[in-house]
Amino acid sequence: MHTRLIGVGLGFLFLFGLVAGKLSLATVFMPMAPEKRQIASQVPEIPKSDPKGQIAGDFALPDVHRASIVDRNGQTLALSLPVAQVYANPMELIDAPDAAKKLKSVLPQLDEAETTRRLSLKKQFVYIARDISPVQEIAINNLGIPGIYFEASERRHYPLGRTAAQILGGVDIDDHGVAGVERFFNERLNKDRTPLRLSLDVRIQAVAREVTQAAMDEFQAIGAAAIVMDVNTGEIISMVSLPDYDANDFGHAPADSRFNRAVTGMYEPGSTFKLQTAAMAIEYGVAHIWDRFSTIPIHIGRFTISDIKTDHFAPWLALPDVLAKSSNPAAAHIALDVGAKKQQEWLRTMGFFNRVPIELPEAGRPIVPSSKNWGVSTVMTVGFGHGVAEPPLAIVRGTAATVNGGILIKPTLVARDQGDDSKPNDGTLPAPGPSTSPPAAPAGAAPAGAPVVPAAFKPDASADATGDAPSPPLTPEGLRVVSEENSRLIRKMLRLDVTQGTARSAEVPGYFVGGKTGTAEKVGPNGRYLKHVNISAFTSIFPMNAPRYAVYVMLDSPHPTPKTHGFVTSGWNAAPTTGKLIARIGPMLGMFPDTKNAAKIDADMAIPLEPGIPPGKRALGPGNDPGDPRIAAQKEKEEKVAAKAAEKAAKLAAKASERSAHHSPERG
Repeated sequence: MHTRLIGVGLGFLFLFGLVAGKLSLATVFMPMAPEKRQIASQVPEIPKSDPKGQIAGDFALPDVHRASIVDRNGQTLALSLPVAQVYANPMELIDAPDAAKKLKSVLPQLDEAETTRRLSLKKQFVYIARDISPVQEIAINNLGIPGIYFEASERRHYPLGRTAAQILGGVDIDDHGVAGVERFFNERLNKDRTPLRLSLDVRIQAVAREVTQAAMDEFQAIGAAAIVMDVNTGEIISMVSLPDYDANDFGHAPADSRFNRAVTGMYEPGSTFKLQTAAMAIEYGVAHIWDRFSTIPIHIGRFTISDIKTDHFAPWLALPDVLAKSSNPAAAHIALDVGAKKQQEWLRTMGFFNRVPIELPEAGRPIVPSSKNWGVSTVMTVGFGHGVAEPPLAIVRGTAATVNGGILIKPTLVARDQGDDSKPNDGTLPAPGPSTSPPAAPAGAAPAGAPVVPAAFKPDASADATGDAPSPPLTPEGLRVVSEENSRLIRKMLRLDVTQGTARSAEVPGYFVGGKTGTAEKVGPNGRYLKHVNISAFTSIFPMNAPRYAVYVMLDSPHPTPKTHGFVTSGWNAAPTTGKLIARIGPMLGMFPDTKNAAKIDADMAIPLEPGIPPGKRALGPGNDPGDPRIAAQKEKEEKVAAKAAEKAAKLAAKASERSAHHSPERG
């Protein structure tokens, strides 16, 4: 018996020794790291030191399902933070008042009396608080209150506040995108945790907002917009709409602040549209730079098309001078020379009849007259930017197409080097609305429906003179709408508008800015134009000798100041604002002013305001004006009379046929 007891004792001693040894190894000598499932889901990993921001684009918190959004440099624009919802089972609580008091010590904003009432209900589930932090969750858990539970969740956060608020949009309480990029890429953000990298540069965005806000304040405008776009890739580097709001307070932001003036706002483009009129006439071969057009006021019906009183233009201006001085009657004559049918074809091909294809659900549909109402008066008014309403981004896209070698690119908010995972999950952009006929391409363009092929782009020879130029831009891809030769010619005319025309205040030495000013009267609630209430805009490109970026600035209802001598036209407000913006963002974009070769580049870009007529050519002008509005009006009148006569004849024929059928003998 004694031997047996010793044996059993030794056996137990051996077993306990093994257990003690195993525990020592597991807890003291060789402890194992805890598994991820054993760590609270709300406790994030300790971030690595990253002073240069090299891994910012890959930052993601554990157990957060919605992917973050970053700018082109990896700066976080939107991310989801782990939070918890606190709820209780009142039936399991022992002392409701004591529990409420303890919860109040961790959640100061909690209403103790109301919480006590809720915890005393004869229910098995009541919410106590939403979206508490991990620290608060741990503190509540340490209180040891029975019947208190947590539900893991996440909350969207926008660390840069107002930066790109209208672009980012927002999410609802269930983390579903309801506006902006959050809505457009909602499915992709929820399925793929890889950060969505946008084309925006927050540095450029911040400067654009600062400069535009300063102009808005200086001229007491009610709203403003600014866009910076790469004319070769279509990437939106910056898009500002003012007033704006803190993206973290999307649900409480006023409607006017959420309104994205860059893509949703519809404004008459004013004289910025004269660029399209000139490009259209040149590309169709209707007009040449030596042709001259009348600036004499045009009377049509009870309306008069004229220039502002302070402009003492010559009776006839050559095409470059028309753009530089921005003459309304001359632009109307050019449009009449092109004609209604080709004008509509051009605008449709350039995308002015449909929504701009951009990754924003808020992109609006332009306001254009119907084809049946596109008469002589419409041709003329559209020729100088009235009678249609377009979003600013459409103007930027159209401007880029005329100067980048003639390619109509598709604007995008997604960085170009992003993989396919950045595209919307359905693979489509918002579908354009129906049109009465397929787009017809202008002369030299690919026919409608033809596959889009990349087109070669060669900058002017003057571009070679810039020794400090950045790396060459990517080749534009899209539909060719303007020949390369005509694109070079248009660039020279747009440069002329800054050197000798209405946009001299936009000049930035060494950046060779070119563009077109535009001022249009706003339309009031009753559909009539508001006197002295304008939309001032300037659409520009730099550097014009080798176009890289389009910069657009718009001010809604600016007021005159002593510096503007009472004027509110864009040459006094939008153009100088654009110049200030280009001067600040140029170096940030890796483009530095080239003053060393300025003389040579300007000489290569020069074009006379009044080019001479080549030998053997008969220029449009006095005695040779096919677009004379009187002739066009008479032709339109004759067409209407003929149409009415044909309609009347058809009705008489129909009545005669009915009488004949009524009196004819019945057939058995």
